[in-house]
Amino acid sequence: MSAALSRVAPSERNAVTTLTRATLINRLPALHSASAVLARYGLVVVIAWIGALKFTEYEANGIAPLVSESPLMSWVYDIFSVTTFSTLLGILELGAALLIAVKPWWPAPSMAGSAIAIGLFTATLSFLFTTPGVFEASAGGFPVLSSTGQFLIKDVALLGIAAWTLSDAIRSSRA
Repeated sequence: MSAALSRVAPSERNAVTTLTRATLINRLPALHSASAVLARYGLVVVIAWIGALKFTEYEANGIAPLVSESPLMSWVYDIFSVTTFSTLLGILELGAALLIAVKPWWPAPSMAGSAIAIGLFTATLSFLFTTPGVFEASAGGFPVLSSTGQFLIKDVALLGIAAWTLSDAIRSSRA
């Protein structure tokens, strides 16, 4: 408790607390709206940025070890080169970002974008279990994450946001 508030009589302190709560409750719809915009378009920026990077040699080579070690995905390199697969993945990611972004006007296509994002993040999270060196051996291994593990674990939050954008688009399509 602040020094200024501690000098206020308990009954007045309760009134201030009640007033503060009432103010926050009155502002809750605006906070909810702002949070929804930030979550949706923050996700759009992240997916689009990562998708755009997939067109670079640097990113194509960066994801190659993750893909090649995955029993679920390593087969793609039997069909596509590293750069071709990365380019196709970039197209998919840019498409998902665009579809998520159009929710205010077209919620049904936005549902598809969110579903694609959920699939992308689920696939990325599977690398936590298939990529060697995800846990830092020099620090005793699990639960200490290496830089690769830290790179991958953030997708738990992105997966949650993508699931929220899907439910939000479904809700809007019913309205």
